[in-house]
Amino acid sequence: MTATLAKAGAAAAAGGTAAATADAAAVAPLVVAGRTFRSRLILGTGKYPDFPTMAAALAASGTEVVTVALRRVNLDERGQGSLLDFVDPERYLLLPNTAGCYTADEAIRTARLAREVGGWDWVKLEVIGDQKTLFPDNVELLRATERLVAEGFVVLAYTNDDPVVCKKLEELGAAAVMPLGAPIGSGMGIRNPANLRIILEQAKVPIIVDAGVGTASDATIAMELGAHGVLMNTAIAGAADPVRMARAMKLAVEAGWLAANAGRIPRKLYASASSPLTGLIE
Repeated sequence: MTATLAKAGAAAAAGGTAAATADAAAVAPLVVAGRTFRSRLILGTGKYPDFPTMAAALAASGTEVVTVALRRVNLDERGQGSLLDFVDPERYLLLPNTAGCYTADEAIRTARLAREVGGWDWVKLEVIGDQKTLFPDNVELLRATERLVAEGFVVLAYTNDDPVVCKKLEELGAAAVMPLGAPIGSGMGIRNPANLRIILEQAKVPIIVDAGVGTASDATIAMELGAHGVLMNTAIAGAADPVRMARAMKLAVEAGWLAANAGRIPRKLYASASSPLTGLIE
């Protein structure tokens, strides 16, 4: 009887240890404006060769938030093979964006249209300042953020990697700030990790790296630096195999978050033996 109880206790302890280990190995959810997401990867829906490939890539990525450029979507075509027929609103939060807007007024009108025709209060806010580089116009971006927040929108603001602008966006009420890693669609990865570290250090809202990711290691680096999430489109949609790349990006974001929160070893100039040198038989 005693032996049986001991075995049961040991089994329970082992089960508890396994559960604790599993919890420790899990990626914590991302919380934006009080809403919780299991995935820290956000995907765009443009540039795919076709809608079925897009749908398969979204599923493979594990994302729960997808962005849609309203200028590319005709809401009247639902049920007729439009993009929105391939994005299940029960599975994904649809995040309309203001891509293609060059002034605060244009962006505000686009966000209001999204609210009117789709009932969407969340918006990925983009105000582009230069057609060639697609860098943001931060003066117009700040104006648009202030007005849309005042109107009750949940604003996720795309900007450059300027710590001052990122802080101002937060102070104006942006629910998340999305600094670029590199120019949109460039695939160059994180070009200024020092600025990103400063942005993360001072932020009290989620910082989601947006634009510039080219491959899985870029996403992992962003997360290892401390980013709360990564948004990408071209890196997956433009890959030779978008579905396989989407799976790679899912794992990359998870690996980066786990590594960032595991506590890496310090860098050393010289080697350090991994096997003990004491207690060896001479």
